[in-house]
Amino acid sequence: MTREHLTKDDEGKRVLNTDGTTVGRLVDVEDGRGYVEPNPSVLETIKARLGWGDPTAAAHPLDEGSIEKITDDAVYLRGTL
Repeated sequence: MTREHLTKDDEGKRVLNTDGTTVGRLVDVEDGRGYVEPNPSVLETIKARLGWGDPTAAAHPLDEGSIEKITDDAVYLRGTL
């Protein structure tokens, strides 16, 4: 199953460019906008999976228009981040 809209359940998922390169992890989702941490620590990844993640200054905002699809494992971008 795939979809295009972010939810809190997507926190902690890998974010991949169109070429399959992992660009980071989704650490927070608020009002349909996600925040991608480029090099999250293990602790940041675990916190995101538990819904405790907060974006840092290094996190990139991710609009839903940039998303190709969302699967159970990852968020796939239309382009590059």
